[in-house]
Amino acid sequence: MGPVRETEAMIAGMAPILDPTVYYFCIIEDETLLVHALASFREQEGLSVILPEHVVRETGLNAELPMRRITLSVHSALDGVGLTSAVSSVLAEAGIACNMVASYHHDHAFVPVADAEDAMRILHALAGGT
Repeated sequence: MGPVRETEAMIAGMAPILDPTVYYFCIIEDETLLVHALASFREQEGLSVILPEHVVRETGLNAELPMRRITLSVHSALDGVGLTSAVSSVLAEAGIACNMVASYHHDHAFVPVADAEDAMRILHALAGGT
């Protein structure tokens, strides 16, 4: 299967799932909070983490934009081409901010809470569903 067909198959099979949890992207200094992090990335400016809302509230961390995670449940290969581009592009066309996070098995789109249901509808349409 060529790269275009692989991309089409990933898009058609992405089966997006909306996580009910609200998350925030934060910078932390207290690395003991890593046990609560959905994901982390060490950047030059500090340790960037994605934390559930309850942890942000309990710790008083500075957090600005509540996000929901949409998991693209298709297995996306680390060398796969086009899935994240297709997802982020279609959401951008609809004016929905999207932060893509790739992990070993799946890609995840984080969108503002207020746009989550619209994003799900758009992604189902992209996959060819209703």
